[in-house]
Amino acid sequence: MIGIAMAGGRGSRMNLPQEKLLLIYKKPIVFHVLDALRSSRCFSRVLAVASPNSPQTRKIISEANYDSIETSGDGYAKDLSLVLQSLEGPVFVTSADLPLLDGYIVREIVQRYDPAALWTSVLVTKKFLKSLRLSSELDVVYEGRQCCYTGISIVDSSRIDSLESVPEKFLVIDDKRIAFNLNTRQDYDLLDTA
Repeated sequence: MIGIAMAGGRGSRMNLPQEKLLLIYKKPIVFHVLDALRSSRCFSRVLAVASPNSPQTRKIISEANYDSIETSGDGYAKDLSLVLQSLEGPVFVTSADLPLLDGYIVREIVQRYDPAALWTSVLVTKKFLKSLRLSSELDVVYEGRQCCYTGISIVDSSRIDSLESVPEKFLVIDDKRIAFNLNTRQDYDLLDTA
């Protein structure tokens, strides 16, 4: 399995003078994710997916000896599709803005993954997200519960030609390490309470 961190976004909702993934929470946010992937010891390869939207992020990733792939930066779905087409087998995909992610929760997700599934998306319940004073615009009803996407998926890239109409399987894990996704300045400010 390959682990990839999507690190090519603009972070425009944060309204920051710098790239979002360079925000510091003990260390630059992007390294929480890359280090979690690496320390999980679940992957034959760990890659950061960068773009022209994140030149400084790509620079520090390279300086830290992480491999990266550059995409066009034309949008998350398009960039992910291009990356998946270049890889074989199962790919663990995560947003690079999960500052509480660690190797233990990554390993738990990999252990709970069903290899027969084409696409497994990891969710948290909306109730749990609200208990952390967080919100999400990406909701789905699963097994009668309002849930939210975490930005983590496991995709069998060998069996997917495009991202259109791919059947999703869901895995619900209410854990702050995967629920805490930095989308707004308020999310970043709440980190000290996590």
